[in-house]
Amino acid sequence: MKHEAELSNTLEDGRRSYMRGNYSDALKIWLPLAEKGDQEAQAWVGSLYANGDGVEADPIAAFSWYLKSAEGGNPQAQANIGALYAMGQGVSKDMAEAVRWMRRAAKNGDPNAQFNMAVCYTKGDGVRHSLEKAVEWYKKGAENGHYPSQGRLGHMYYVGEGVKKDRVQAYLWLSLAGQHGIGSALSELEKVVGEMSSDEKSAAMQLVDIWQNKSGNSSPKVFTPVPE
Repeated sequence: MKHEAELSNTLEDGRRSYMRGNYSDALKIWLPLAEKGDQEAQAWVGSLYANGDGVEADPIAAFSWYLKSAEGGNPQAQANIGALYAMGQGVSKDMAEAVRWMRRAAKNGDPNAQFNMAVCYTKGDGVRHSLEKAVEWYKKGAENGHYPSQGRLGHMYYVGEGVKKDRVQAYLWLSLAGQHGIGSALSELEKVVGEMSSDEKSAAMQLVDIWQNKSGNSSPKVFTPVPE
C-alpha cells in the first residue's frame, strides 16, 4: 500500500510540474515510471513528445509511448493512437487501425474517441457511412460532457440527420455546448428558439435544469481530433 501511495504522489508531482509549465521536470518524474510500465506515466510521456513540451517534438516517440499505454488498457492513450493513425502522425496513415483503436477507446468510455467515431460515421471514413450510428456516438460523447459532441448532437436533432427532428432535444444540447464556447451552437440555438412553441421552450428549459443539476459532468482532457 505504501508503494502505491508513493507512486500516486510521484505521478501527482509530475502533474503539478506540468501545470506550472515545468515540462522538463515533469518528464524526469514520469519517464522512469513509464519505463517501468506505468500506463498513465506512459500516456503523459507520449503527450510531452507529441507537443514538444520539455523535449524536442518527436511524433514517432509520441506514438510509441501512447501505444505502450494503449496496449495496457489506457482509454485516453487508445483514443490518441486512433487519432494518430487517422492523421498519419508518427505512423503511416491507416484508417482501419484508426477506427479499431478509436472504437476500443470509445467502448471504454473515452468521450474524445466517441466524438471521433461519430465523425468517422458521418464521413464514412474507415467505416460504412451511417448518420444513425454517428448520432449514437455523438450522444455517448454528449452525455459524457463532451462539448463538441453536444453541439453536433444538437445540430442533428435540429435538422433531423440520423434522428427524428426534435427541437426540445436540439435546444438542450445546443444550449449546453453554447455555454462552453461552441460558437456554432449558439448561432444555431437562436434559430431553434425562433421556431419553438411555448410548451417546447418550457420542456427544454426543464431538461437543461435537470442536466445542470447532475454531478460529475466535467470536461474531458484536451485531445487531437480527427481532421475534418
